[in-house]
Amino acid sequence: MKSNTSDHTALTGFYFPAEWDKHTATWLSWPHKEESWPGKIEAIYHPYCLFIKAISEGELVRINVADAKMEAFAKNELLKVGVVLGRVQFFHFETNDAWCRDHGPSFLINPGTQQKVIVDWGYNAWGNKYPPFDLDDVIPTKIANHFNLSVFNPGIVMEGGSVDFNGAGTILTTTACLLNKNRNSHLNKQQIETYLHNYYGAEQILWLGDGIVGDDTDGHIDDITRFVNNDTVVTVVEENKNDDNYHMLQENLQTLKTMRLINDKQLNIVELPMPAAVVYDGQRLPASYANFYIGNSAVVVPTYRDKNDDRALQIIQECFTDRKVIGIDSTDIIWGLGSFHCLSQQEPEV
Repeated sequence: MKSNTSDHTALTGFYFPAEWDKHTATWLSWPHKEESWPGKIEAIYHPYCLFIKAISEGELVRINVADAKMEAFAKNELLKVGVVLGRVQFFHFETNDAWCRDHGPSFLINPGTQQKVIVDWGYNAWGNKYPPFDLDDVIPTKIANHFNLSVFNPGIVMEGGSVDFNGAGTILTTTACLLNKNRNSHLNKQQIETYLHNYYGAEQILWLGDGIVGDDTDGHIDDITRFVNNDTVVTVVEENKNDDNYHMLQENLQTLKTMRLINDKQLNIVELPMPAAVVYDGQRLPASYANFYIGNSAVVVPTYRDKNDDRALQIIQECFTDRKVIGIDSTDIIWGLGSFHCLSQQEPEV
């Protein structure tokens, strides 16, 4: 029987694994909110389904849908690109939007006891920017109830895209997001770190600064710097000194160079280029190659019809020699201000 508690002491021995550790499944919330892709939502289904196809070859894909009608629509779209429907499971859990990285369940595991639990952080659509978000906010608990998993409620806002994990006790995040007054204005940096320690099983928090231009999440880490193994990160660097991202990304690079891991080891830093500015309807979009998703058999990287696409794919492939790196055109998806990592949340295997 599940328990509904905020007592973090029960989480002793649990931790949030690295994304490259073995998954039971990948969770998604089927896109349906037209306001997230104004005038363009129909264009995103093809690349979105290609993403599902790539991931489903190595693990189950579990998709939240509103009802049987949305499930039938989704199946039809998946069949168009050749997805094997036996690799996909649907759950009639209605959502407000598609960004499962931020509203989906945070799965923690305890290898010693072979247990899996869900942490249900609060969710307020990136500082109450896009109400309503009541359906999204309860998705983790709905999933926990379905699978009879214990669920823990820290009682503060935390989005999955704002934190990145090396699976060995270290979390990377940004001050721009986690210290933003539109999330947890009653908490200071030290208090937020305590929540990260208690509810993610972290030993160390490493802080970067700002996010990239166009990012409406106030600086999510998954658009700028990602762990690719226990002691290595890839970080995007803007090569055009006249670009608005140049100085901020240089600052992040310099900060990374000063960081030390728990064992006092310096980070290995792999620089990743940025695509040229992607602008649609007069708005600069947060296009970044760092918003890739690591599945069991493939790493799916957003591409942007840009001269740096191939170079970015090659760099990421060198980081993941045990997986196939697949680039999928994200030019339409990024109009929603996020890409494949923002859309997905992994469920680890115990």
